Amino acid sequence: MKMTLLEMVQNILSDMDSEEINTLSDSNEAEQVALVIKTTFFSLVASRFIPEHAQILKLDSLSQSARPTHFAFPLRVKNIEFLDYNVSRITGGIDYYRTTYLTPDEFFSISDGRNSSSSTVVKVEDVNSGTTLLIRNDATPSYYTSFDDETIVFDSFDSTIEATLQSSKTRGYGVKYPTFDVTQDGFIPDIDGTMFPYLLAESKSTAMSLFKSGVDPKIEQAAKRHKSYVQNDKHRLNTGRFRNNYGRR
Repeated sequence: MKMTLLEMVQNILSDMDSEEINTLSDSNEAEQVALVIKTTFFSLVASRFIPEHAQILKLDSLSQSARPTHFAFPLRVKNIEFLDYNVSRITGGIDYYRTTYLTPDEFFSISDGRNSSSSTVVKVEDVNSGTTLLIRNDATPSYYTSFDDETIVFDSFDSTIEATLQSSKTRGYGVKYPTFDVTQDGFIPDIDGTMFPYLLAESKSTAMSLFKSGVDPKIEQAAKRHKSYVQNDKHRLNTGRFRNNYGRR
């Protein structure tokens, strides 16, 4: 049921009684319709969980001794379900520990409860606010939070193992937005085949409204029908609902 971008554009142009094309670059209208499909695609994937976009993730280290437990979200990450950190003391060893997400308020409670003059606590200035966080330097990380939805902060690191927490030791699971190439005729959007009729119908409805000053009632009806269907058919397996306990929202 999957279609290439060219096939979808040709389908929409046909229903609009527009000029036939053999490639996306054959007309400005074809390129405009391709952009409509791209916009519709990202609107679709932003508003729901798409199983195909869930994957294992690694955080991007800020690589700063002044901020030894700070990380940046990887590019195009929508949300993170959980985060593990490899706490093994053996070179090349694997011992992932499931860290716990805290709200900023909860994280502050832990940080503020530490002794700022202790040798096992370092003062770390947050990236944007300049707020001082009290981070332990004698323990592997147990908790994490995000103050700005751009960076992730862990509560501690073990300086006897490493000077800063390492990106290579992080392991997360979450959803990452896919790319969309409007220049390639053979590009196939990264969604399950069951969602293509909905993507096509919504794109067609939008294109009709933008370029033909009106939407065919049957096209609008088809878009609503496919929307209802895809909301109830997201997985190939009965995996249950995706939990919404994310570090990033």
